[in-house]
Amino acid sequence: MYTFHARKLTLLQPIAVLVEEGGDVSAFESFTLEDAGGDKTPPKEAPKQEASQATEAPDSGSGTAPAKEDANKEPEPQAQESDSTGKPLEAVIDREPNISFAAKKLALEKGVPIKSIKGTGPGGRVTAKDVESYKAPAGAPAAAGAAAYEDVPASSMRKTIATRLRESMNQNPHYFVTASLSVTKLMKLRAALNASADGKYKLSLNDFLIKACAVACKKVPAANSSWREIDGQTVIREHKIVDVSVAVSTPVGLMTPIVRNADSIGLTAISSAVKDLGKRARDGKLKPEEYQGGTFTISNMGMNDAVERFTAVINPPQAAILAVGTTRKVPVPVETDEGTITEWDDQIVVTASFDHKVVDGAVGAEWIRELKKVVENPLEMML
Repeated sequence: MYTFHARKLTLLQPIAVLVEEGGDVSAFESFTLEDAGGDKTPPKEAPKQEASQATEAPDSGSGTAPAKEDANKEPEPQAQESDSTGKPLEAVIDREPNISFAAKKLALEKGVPIKSIKGTGPGGRVTAKDVESYKAPAGAPAAAGAAAYEDVPASSMRKTIATRLRESMNQNPHYFVTASLSVTKLMKLRAALNASADGKYKLSLNDFLIKACAVACKKVPAANSSWREIDGQTVIREHKIVDVSVAVSTPVGLMTPIVRNADSIGLTAISSAVKDLGKRARDGKLKPEEYQGGTFTISNMGMNDAVERFTAVINPPQAAILAVGTTRKVPVPVETDEGTITEWDDQIVVTASFDHKVVDGAVGAEWIRELKKVVENPLEMML
């Protein structure tokens, strides 16, 4: 018996009939695709028909009228042109600008558009020098992410200040003693003296504090000392007079003009010296001997009412500096015959920085106590 296999084929494809080897194939000479169970011809698509034009208006009210178009219906999306440049596809690395790592970092910091820089390096490579010399076209908007800072070269004065303060913190073991001082009596005395001055002088709170520091230094001489290296020998020099350096902010940095012999001159002389030295310091007209030296320093930020307290760095070779905060009203309970009442007291917070090489902790505390005593009893300055 003969066996065969037929596959369903499309039109014009040959018909393959398989029979056993040696069999008679003459019986299949007139074999067709239909005989194999396949379709004579592939199904044809239904012819597309054009829609006939409507003969009725949409709003005629007839049941056969076409549907009225919705005015809010979104339009069908339209085909859009590709954004391709028409150039051959490139690898990512080929699209990267030819720029050195240092130049790229610099350009990002400065906000310079890398693609706008013309490279002058080998093979057109953009260098750091190209970034530095790049100038944006006139009228061009500021680059996004442009650096929001400006590098200002440090002046020789600023470098000197930085060196001295760094050496002070590294070489002088600082410790700090803080106290609240009542200045109510002192401010009343100041107001009374200024009222009777007839314009000859105008004392400030700082003038009184300079004098008070000088008085405390005379009572505790260790705070009016300095650490010295002389001919290979280390000594602590205890000064017999008190020259108070007064910190003054100037356009070129912090300066410390010196009020000489503050322990032996009066308040009006101190006030006059501070005004003159401060003005010439801001004008850059101080002589070196007027700001170099000193035995003790005071730094007053009390004019800024936001500064309640702060600590200051010692001015070497001195061994102590006093930091003064702003004046503030403080409620104080007071015992009376009728009971406890609350009064308001004008107070300042002061912090003394001491060099522990020269001034021991107990000595620093003793100096603060003497300062508090003279400030809270200001008539002692007159003695």
